[in-house]
Amino acid sequence: MGDLWNAILYQPLLTALIWLYNILFHNFGLAVIALTIIIRAVLVPITIPALKSAKKMMELKPHLDALKEKHGNDKQRLQQEQLRLYKEHGFNPLAGCLPYLVQFLVLIALYQVFINFLNNGQVNGLTINKVFLGIDLSKPDRTFILPLLAGATQLILSLMMMPSAASKNVLLKGPEEKVTTEKKAKEEDMQESMQKQMLFLMPAMTVFFGFSLPSGLALYWVVTTVFSVVQQYFVTGLGGLRPLLVRLKIVS
Repeated sequence: MGDLWNAILYQPLLTALIWLYNILFHNFGLAVIALTIIIRAVLVPITIPALKSAKKMMELKPHLDALKEKHGNDKQRLQQEQLRLYKEHGFNPLAGCLPYLVQFLVLIALYQVFINFLNNGQVNGLTINKVFLGIDLSKPDRTFILPLLAGATQLILSLMMMPSAASKNVLLKGPEEKVTTEKKAKEEDMQESMQKQMLFLMPAMTVFFGFSLPSGLALYWVVTTVFSVVQQYFVTGLGGLRPLLVRLKIVS
């Protein structure tokens, strides 16, 4: 299994990183940026269908909510109606799983490659220049620039992946917007609390890991998330980011 892993992922990524480092003026930061963009470009054919699947899921959410309200007490009937809805709209809820699995495996391999590069200081007899824009990429970024950038871009991506109405409720709900019943109030408060936790959990974790791990990995995360933001925009638009931008008068 280890030999297969090395042959399919680790060694090709290591070879590509060494080649990019040599042609990009022996600048490890530029090599990381270039390798990240190349990897994300190669993965586009499988990530685009996953994004389209997520967009379809957002479009179906009002219908799914209506089914939950109608058949919430009958789990078997609810499941049958959900499957019928998916079939009517040609939606496969498992379609987006493979791309994320592939990206996760690539991330693990990249982590091993970066650690090999950064910790050893030499790869195949090649001495590595680990400084990029004044930041030692082999150590955590004590300027906090890369971890905060990683968290900010992850928050933008998380907002874009939410439906506009949901993000408006979570971030922009005013005190004048009252609910009419105590039960509905409790349900909405619980739902908004969970949405806020999910919205901010990944960015917070990204910042934490950015503070803890070598900043070369934080640089990779910033680049890959910016790529994801651009890709998300062309497939689904601004999504849940739009209400915030409208409120800030950045877009109309």
